[in-house]
Amino acid sequence: MASISASTTHKVGIKKKPVSKIASSKISSKKSSASKSLQRRGSVAPKLKGSELNHPDTLSKFLSLDEAKQKDRTLNEFLPHCLGERATFHEGIAKPHTASTTQSRGAAAADIAILVKELGAVVVLKRFGVLAEIEKTLLPLGIGAVFGNGPGAGINPGGGMRKIASAVSLASMDSTGVTDDFPSNMSIGTSTIGTDSKRGKTTPSNAREGALLLLRALCELGMKSVEPYVVPMLAAALDECGSSSSSIREAAEDASVAIVSLANPLAASRLIVPVIFEALHSPEWRVKSAALDRLTQVSERAPQQVSRLLPKIIPTVTAQVWDTKPQVTKSANQTLLAVCQTNENPDVSPAIPAVVNAISKPSDTYKAVEELMATTFVATVDSSTLAILCPILSRGLKEKNAVRKRSCCVVIENMSRLVDSPNAVAPFGPLLVPELKKVVENVQFEDIRDVALSALQSLTRALGHSDVEDAMKSIMQAEADQAEAEQKRIEDALEDERRAEEEQRKKEEEERRQFKEAMEAQRLLEKLALEEEEKKKQQAMLKKEQQMKSTKSASGKCQGCGLKKCPKSCLFYSK
Repeated sequence: MASISASTTHKVGIKKKPVSKIASSKISSKKSSASKSLQRRGSVAPKLKGSELNHPDTLSKFLSLDEAKQKDRTLNEFLPHCLGERATFHEGIAKPHTASTTQSRGAAAADIAILVKELGAVVVLKRFGVLAEIEKTLLPLGIGAVFGNGPGAGINPGGGMRKIASAVSLASMDSTGVTDDFPSNMSIGTSTIGTDSKRGKTTPSNAREGALLLLRALCELGMKSVEPYVVPMLAAALDECGSSSSSIREAAEDASVAIVSLANPLAASRLIVPVIFEALHSPEWRVKSAALDRLTQVSERAPQQVSRLLPKIIPTVTAQVWDTKPQVTKSANQTLLAVCQTNENPDVSPAIPAVVNAISKPSDTYKAVEELMATTFVATVDSSTLAILCPILSRGLKEKNAVRKRSCCVVIENMSRLVDSPNAVAPFGPLLVPELKKVVENVQFEDIRDVALSALQSLTRALGHSDVEDAMKSIMQAEADQAEAEQKRIEDALEDERRAEEEQRKKEEEERRQFKEAMEAQRLLEKLALEEEEKKKQQAMLKKEQQMKSTKSASGKCQGCGLKKCPKSCLFYSK
């Protein structure tokens, strides 16, 4: 018979109720909605809403103030709230002090945007000094130091953003005659707590997130008068996409999306795309991924401008396809497809997906060439079309299979007959002419050599040369000039580096000399002070000895009787 003790445990079976199909579908929908809520939302963020000036009565009360009081409230109440601070005395002592949150900073940013809408961008951003505070928060070292490309850092030391800073300088946009030397009432400071100090970011994270939210709120106004002030801040927004804080990354991504959405399509070639190119040199993979996403967005908003820039865009984006981070590779593939689809040539459009796939996957090169073999070229071939096709054709000419080389030669011949100008094909001559010449000279099959020769002659005529030798001489001369220019650039860079090192050496020598002189002067001063002190000690000792030998004290009285004139009874009496 089994015994029962205090440690005996019993299991009670509970029958589970059968779950109906409707309930199971509800549970699965809840799980899917929960998983979706955890994921990052799309490129469209919800619009920011103000907290105080969103009400008509409060807004009319603010607008009734004079300009000085409006500026004071903007700089000392709304802007501190936006940048993560609290204006305690404006709110009153009785109101409890609450911590700054993303929601409160976004509401304050929306309030400032309402002021911009009512008072004008020039008044609030320039005359009140709001833009100066944003610039100081996001660009404390200047726009030339963004993406790690400041002096002595990054891919292009001392270059990069510094080269296009004149085009995006905020200081040159002052149309009111007001200088940028605004008295700053903010106490942002340079705390390293909660910042990306390893990336050189010493501004507090709340302030940077608030500035990004303010940029987004200004873009959401949709006012063209705001565009000259916010579009140049695209570099700062992209740079913050590499932050270690998820809230800052989200705010930076939303701000960059809003800036590109607001920008005029004509600004793509001069302002937006150069900044994106420089962002692709950043060491942070998140910055690269965000920059590629923004380039995709630009291709949707300004397809004509992007199509003209394809000869520069495709090599730059192709280099990102081989990045070590899979996120960057995926974004590069999507961006490459988006920018190539901006091409307006109807003959090449059906083959673009295969060509883009071949760029990222070299083993599929011949599949793309087969797609191009089935293409009948009727429309004029411009530089953007050549930028898409020439890398694949050049790679196909380098394959070992002679039949595939022949297919590439046929495509090149058909394409060369419809080139609109020699300037369009000139950048791609060095890419195709040497490879075609190798096929003509090295392939053993005569029919393939004939096709390659015919393609070479067509390409030579498209380049504007009379024969192949003339084209080769021109290409060799162009390559020699390019190599000479590159050599000169390297020599200039080395000379600049040598000059900087020489200046640094002279500066260090001067500092050492001054330090040595200062130390020598300090030793002399200490020596003189010691001698003076020793002299004073000796004088004091001599005086003390004289006083000890003398019968009279310092006051002239006798040390025995205490009188100035000693009586006969005094031991020191003398006639």
